[in-house]
Amino acid sequence: MLLRVRSKDGNFRWEFAPNADASELISKILETTQNADPASVRISNNPRATGQEVPLTSIAGRKLKDLGFNHGDLFFITYTSTSSEAPSQTTAPEPTFAPTAPVSASTSTVAPAQPWKTVQEDPVDTYWRGQDGKIPRGRDANFCRHGANAMCDHCMPLEPFDAKYHTDHSIKHLSFHAYLRKLSPKSSNVSIMPPPLTPLSFRVKTPCPNGGHAPWPGGICTACQPSAITLQPQPFRAVDHVEFATPALIDTFLQAWRTTGTQRFGFLLGRYAPYDEVPMGIKAVVEAIHEPPQSNELDGLSVDLPWSDEARIAALAKAAGGLAIVGTIFTDLTPDPEDRTKSLCKRHQGSFFFSSLEACFAAQLQLQHPIPTRSSPTGVFGSRLVTAVLCGTPEGGIDVAAYQVSEQACAMIEADMIEASVEPGTMRVKEGNERRYVPDVFYRYKNEYGLEVKQSAKPCFPVEYLLVNVTHGFPTIPSPLFSSNSFPVANRGGQDISSVLTTLHRLHAPDLHAGQMTAAQRQELLGYLSDWHLVAFIGESGVFSEHDLYTLADAVTSKDESKLDRLLGTDSWQTLMTIVRESAPAPRTNNPPPALGSGGFGDDVEIPPEILNESLAAAGANAGIKTCPHCTFENAAGATDCDVCGLPLD
Repeated sequence: MLLRVRSKDGNFRWEFAPNADASELISKILETTQNADPASVRISNNPRATGQEVPLTSIAGRKLKDLGFNHGDLFFITYTSTSSEAPSQTTAPEPTFAPTAPVSASTSTVAPAQPWKTVQEDPVDTYWRGQDGKIPRGRDANFCRHGANAMCDHCMPLEPFDAKYHTDHSIKHLSFHAYLRKLSPKSSNVSIMPPPLTPLSFRVKTPCPNGGHAPWPGGICTACQPSAITLQPQPFRAVDHVEFATPALIDTFLQAWRTTGTQRFGFLLGRYAPYDEVPMGIKAVVEAIHEPPQSNELDGLSVDLPWSDEARIAALAKAAGGLAIVGTIFTDLTPDPEDRTKSLCKRHQGSFFFSSLEACFAAQLQLQHPIPTRSSPTGVFGSRLVTAVLCGTPEGGIDVAAYQVSEQACAMIEADMIEASVEPGTMRVKEGNERRYVPDVFYRYKNEYGLEVKQSAKPCFPVEYLLVNVTHGFPTIPSPLFSSNSFPVANRGGQDISSVLTTLHRLHAPDLHAGQMTAAQRQELLGYLSDWHLVAFIGESGVFSEHDLYTLADAVTSKDESKLDRLLGTDSWQTLMTIVRESAPAPRTNNPPPALGSGGFGDDVEIPPEILNESLAAAGANAGIKTCPHCTFENAAGATDCDVCGLPLD
C-alpha cells in the first residue's frame, strides 16, 4: 500500500506491504528530516488538530494494518531539530489511531526513503542524462551575418523538444528524455525539485484525504474520486524505434506459419541503445525471439502467462550479453484466397491497426515491466515494452507494425475501467459498480464540418486514442549478438539432443582444447554454439550447471576469446564432451569388402567347396528374381503372378 507523509522538509510517499512493521515507516520518515530528535517526532493524520499528536516512536513494533493505515493515507509530521534551542512551533493534528499497548521505541535500518535517488536506471538512461541533448544547426546563409566562430538565434542549437523541428522532420512524439528535458530543463536545480513524472491513477483514493466520510463504496467526494478523463494523444513515447539485429530473426519466426499455417507468439529479447534519428531517442535492439508454450485456436492462439520457464529464460538472457525482455511479437496472417502466394491485408485505415484485445494485453504486460527512473517519486514510470505484429500489407507482402499503449490506457486497465469489445477497432468502457468507480470519459474528434467536438467515450471509443506508434527497421550492416539462427525453435518440436551430439562430434569438439585451437576451429565452434535457441535448449538438458550455463551464454555472445577458453575448462563442458565421445558412431574401415572365394583374412584361407557351391547356387537363383511392376515386391524366379497383389508380373 502507498503511504504519504508531509513535513516541513517536503512531501514524500512510499510503498509498504500491509503486514510491514511500523519501524520501516519510522526509519523512512527519519531519513527525510534535518537533524531531527527522534523523541520529538510526532505524527498525525489531521493538519488542523492541535496538541493531540502521537509520538512516532510509540507505534514501532506494530504492523501497519493493525494501526489502521490504509492505501493512500496522508500523515503530517512535526519535529524539533537537535540544533534548535526551542521546540518547533508547528502543531500536529489529532490522529485517528492510537496504540493499545506500550511498544518498543527501537527502529530498524531499512532502504532509503527516497527510492528515485537510489534506483538503478538502464545504461541508456544514464547515457542521455549525461548528454546535452541539444540539436545542432549549421550556419544560415540567409540570416547569419557573423563570423565563423560566432553564433546567433538563427544557428544556435535547438532544445531537444523544439516543436518546429519535430514538425519539420515528421516526428510525431517526443522521446522520453526530450520530454523529461521539457518538464525539467537541464539548467534547473534538480536536486531540490521533486521528480517531474507522476504515475497516473484512476482509482478512488481510499481512505479519503479529507477523512469526512466512510471509504468507498460507503461514500465518495470530490477529494477522493478520480477526475473526468479526456483521452488525448500521448506527447511522448518511452521507446522510439525497434531494430531487429538481423532479418533472419523475422524469417525464422515466420517459418512456423509458412509450414503449418498457424499463428505464433514470442518474446523479444534485446537491449536498449541510443537512437540518433530523433533527439535523445531510444531504440530497442532485438537479438533473439523466444517462443513460450502456446496452443493454436481457430481465431488465434492461447498463451499461459507467466509461463513456468520465464525466470530461467530471463536469467539466461541477462547472462547472454545483458539481454532482457524488450517486447512481444505475434503473427496475424491469412493467405489471400485469390492468390495463395500473397497475404491478406486485414489491418488498414478502414478496419483497425491494433485491436482492443491486443491493446488490453499490451497494457497488462507494460504494467508488469515499468521503467526504473529517477524522474518519478515511486522510482518507476511507464514502460518500454513494445508489441510488434506481423501482418499483411496492401501489396500482399508481410510487414512489421510496432506499437505501445499510452499511460492512460495502462491506468484504465489498472483501474479495471475498460475491456475489449467484439468490434476489434473499438474499446468498451465498463459499467461502474460497488467494486469499481468509473468516472466520465471523453474524447475529441473533428466532425464533418471540421470542428473539434468533445464526445462521451461511453459505451465505447476508438482504440487509436490509446496507441503510440513505434517505428521499426533493420541495421544497414547487421552485427547480431548471435551468429547462428538455425537450431530448432523451442516449443515447436524438433529439438533433439542427438543432433547436438552429432554436430559436436562432426566439429571434433572433444579434441579441441583451450589455447590449442586454430582460428578456423574456434570460429566454426562458436558459429554453431552462438545460437540463442541452442543455448536455451542446453539449459533444459540438465548437463550444464547454472554457473557453467551462464559461462556458455557469456562466451558465445562475447568477442573475448578467453571466455571460450574458460568455457572449455568447465566441468559441464567436459561432461558434455564425454557424452559426445560415448555416443559417437563406430569407426568405419576403409578396406574394400572381401571378394567371393576369399576368406577375407588372407590368401591362405579358403572357403570350403560345399559352402562355395551353395553360395554360387543361391546367387544364380537370385539372378532370376522378378519385381512386381504394381507393388514392387520381389518374387522368386519363374513366378508368373505376384505373391502379394496377385497381378501378372509381365
